[in-house]
Amino acid sequence: MTDARFEDGREAPLNLGALDADDLQVISSLCQDAVLPAAEMKWDRKGRRFALLLNRFRWEEGPARAVSPERVQSVLAFDTVTAVASNGIDRGDADTVLSLLSVTFEPTGAPAGHILLTLAGDGAIRLTVEAVEATLKDVTKPYMAPSKKTPDHPD
Repeated sequence: MTDARFEDGREAPLNLGALDADDLQVISSLCQDAVLPAAEMKWDRKGRRFALLLNRFRWEEGPARAVSPERVQSVLAFDTVTAVASNGIDRGDADTVLSLLSVTFEPTGAPAGHILLTLAGDGAIRLTVEAVEATLKDVTKPYMAPSKKTPDHPD
């Protein structure tokens, strides 16, 4: 047996998958308060894939986030997408910054349904999917949150 090394304690980037509504709740909690420019959403109709490049708050840091709040760029992707609809988003302004509040699944006929991405300011994106197939993958190293604060949700 050997002693633990400092390198063994470093956090690895997230790389998670979701195949049902419960899995999607985990991804939703990790993506809460993520921000992205409207231009960082892409739908590959032929490939049936919808993806967003998020600046995700690192909720998984636990108590350390109060001392050193961090964000990381992550790709949130959905497969088996057959249609995309949005409400409350000015798609003509690519510089609009969106804030993701939650990701939920509404079944329409197992395993198909709608994945709803709820945004701050009454915006929403609805993905019609054949089944829940989502991934969340960190693609950069964490960086200090520009606000230097943890997002707050007063009651």
